[in-house]
Amino acid sequence: MDPTPSAFPLGTINWGTKLCDAELDRLYDAFRAAGGNVFDSAHVYACWLPDGAGASERALGEMVRRRNDRDNVIIATKGGHPTFRDVYPRPERYLSPEVIERDITESLDRLGVETIDLYFLHRDDPRVPVSEIIDTLDAHVARGQVRQIGASNWTTSRIDEANAYAASHGRARLVASQVKFSLAVPQPSKDPLVPPFDQAEIDWHAASKMPVYAYSPTANGFFATNGERGGRGWHGPLSDARLREANRLADELGATPNQVALAWMLHKPFPVIPILGTTSVEHLEDALGASKLRLTPEQMRSLDRPST
Repeated sequence: MDPTPSAFPLGTINWGTKLCDAELDRLYDAFRAAGGNVFDSAHVYACWLPDGAGASERALGEMVRRRNDRDNVIIATKGGHPTFRDVYPRPERYLSPEVIERDITESLDRLGVETIDLYFLHRDDPRVPVSEIIDTLDAHVARGQVRQIGASNWTTSRIDEANAYAASHGRARLVASQVKFSLAVPQPSKDPLVPPFDQAEIDWHAASKMPVYAYSPTANGFFATNGERGGRGWHGPLSDARLREANRLADELGATPNQVALAWMLHKPFPVIPILGTTSVEHLEDALGASKLRLTPEQMRSLDRPST
């Protein structure tokens, strides 16, 4: 029987580079002891560091093997990323069947597993028809290399188009979307391949109930540091007002502002799975405490539309 996914996945972007050895062991063991069992990585991770290419996936696979934990955890990773600076050269059609196959094969080898439980395409490539993309992914599902598929940084219109094709042709469908989502509202990305997760996208998920795997759910420390961390990319009138309201509710509930921000995500009208990217056990334990926090509809409304 497959394990039931935990409410929070643990992101592994820093594994094998900034986080190694005893510190990595401590974080992994603390996450598992708290019931966490979902890990999120990517083919592109750490390519920007010397000898960092593939380090995240390799460190994750090695940890799971050392703990003899493969049957107890869910491994998610991503592929199909375009060229990144000069350290990650890619073909022009980075979602072509050949590139997807190479990414999956390399990720399987790095992880040292036979099957990836949840495989996301890291970016969309509108030049490639969804029929070609879905047919390619379905073939890997049929081979047992991938269990389920998802999309990262895709618009809901493309997800709809892809799943309509999958339904009409008996192919594997996209079951999850990974996007940048937080109580704080990020400034528009300079990357045209990272579309905003705006109200129309949120409404689509509320109607479809497709799960959202949210990256940067704590706005890079914005709520934990009263806005000192997170940078200008998270500040704005609405974000700052929501920070003040999170602080007020934290005092009222005996919680931390970070927990309030995460609990807000867990109370949305569609499944939200916030990916925790911390390297600190103490920060991890604080974040996991959000699962015990209960927000009333009135408190949710006060966070959605705080007084500015």
